[in-house]
Amino acid sequence: MFDPTLSRRALLGAAAAALVPASHMAHAAKTQLLRISTPAVADDWHAKMWTVFKEQLDKQAPGQFEVQINLNGSLFKQGAEAVALARGNLELASISAFDIAKVVPAFSLFTAGYMLRDPAHLMAVMGGPIGADLYKEVSAKMDITVLSPLYLGTRQLNLRQKREVKTPADLKGVKLRMPSTKEWLLLGNALGATATPLAFGEVYLGLKTGTIDAQDNPLPTTKSAKFYEVTQQITLTNHLVDSLFIVVSNKLWQGLPAQEQQRLKSAAQAAALYNNTQRMADEKNLLAFFESQGLRVTTPDVAAFRTAVHNAYAGSELAKQWPAGLAERVAAVR
Repeated sequence: MFDPTLSRRALLGAAAAALVPASHMAHAAKTQLLRISTPAVADDWHAKMWTVFKEQLDKQAPGQFEVQINLNGSLFKQGAEAVALARGNLELASISAFDIAKVVPAFSLFTAGYMLRDPAHLMAVMGGPIGADLYKEVSAKMDITVLSPLYLGTRQLNLRQKREVKTPADLKGVKLRMPSTKEWLLLGNALGATATPLAFGEVYLGLKTGTIDAQDNPLPTTKSAKFYEVTQQITLTNHLVDSLFIVVSNKLWQGLPAQEQQRLKSAAQAAALYNNTQRMADEKNLLAFFESQGLRVTTPDVAAFRTAVHNAYAGSELAKQWPAGLAERVAAVR
């Protein structure tokens, strides 16, 4: 005999069973995958900052984002991130001013020597109206959005042998290793040295054997790469305040609600602050370390270097790419 009570129970049971996978699907749809690619090694502040980014997002929006951090260039090699972001194959990365300048020539100003005074100047320029204007062009041309600038470090000279260095003339004939792009080679020559292209992985041996006489990097890099083992002097030229930019793919960004965009930006800014604080503390403390390793630390006539470098850039093809008045606007930021 037909039992309507049983029929209703069966229908309700079936409905409930149907709702279970639907609720799971709804939950899965709310979880946004964020793939991050960085060439940084695990003990680098540029790697550790992504953990801060993840923790901030987990705190603000528990379960809303699945953050996957890929170190050592294991997902995309350095330099390939911008294309992957534009195609939607990657959600987040940190890319350099040099990478951005390939597509947005105005950014090459920030690859030039003595354009930025210090980390505070970097953050003021890139966090203010100048940065905002440039970021619009980056978004339009590269299909990525800049969430925050961050400090890569201030580059210093590291010499294989002790040498009196007061002005650029004192570097005449010094083979200074530089990455093999025209922007880097211009900078090396502007410092008074003979810019010599060499892959980063070959620098240690090059210094040891005398293939090169000097290299330039931020102090934390000089330590982590153990260049202090094969050099005798650090000269504090402060010639380039180097930067990176935390960026997100527009394919993701433009599809997010305003609240989620703000959460991503807030997490990126927290990560940048963590990185900047730690990196500046490292730079301050490392001079004592290098001296303990037997290296001589000297300070040249930085004004003489600044003048020589500015003069070298003034007549360069690179400077012709800069919007009129941009260098003056950057210099005026306090």
